[in-house]
Amino acid sequence: MAGTLNKVMLIGNLGDEVKMHYFDDKNCVGRFPIATSETYTSKQTNERITNTEWHNIVVRNKAAEICEKYLSKGDKVYIEGRIKTRKWTDDKGMERYSTEIQCDEFTFLTPKSEQQQSTPSNAIPKTQPSTAPKATPESDDDLPF
Repeated sequence: MAGTLNKVMLIGNLGDEVKMHYFDDKNCVGRFPIATSETYTSKQTNERITNTEWHNIVVRNKAAEICEKYLSKGDKVYIEGRIKTRKWTDDKGMERYSTEIQCDEFTFLTPKSEQQQSTPSNAIPKTQPSTAPKATPESDDDLPF
């Protein structure tokens, strides 16, 4: 294979709210961490061990605004993008590095019903109990399957 590939696919939970940064030219960047976890059973102790890895996600412009509007801490999200390492010098003159996921595509995986649980219960319409008659075991014989 002659080419190279820089592609990341993650499913994880937001560790914090989306932090936005706006620029003068009407562009913006959103940043948020997501956690992915791996669970296995230790052969020596027979106990379940969970390792959590944190990923710094970066989204830009309209995608960042959508993430800020609809994502909150704890939500599950699918992220596709590429790895990028930034280098900068801090205020003490030390060179620093940060590895981020530059997000190209995302899908919200937390159902809307779970996202709205923070809404007061009196704001959620309640369904009426069903008045349909309950099926009796004798009537199940007429089912085609």
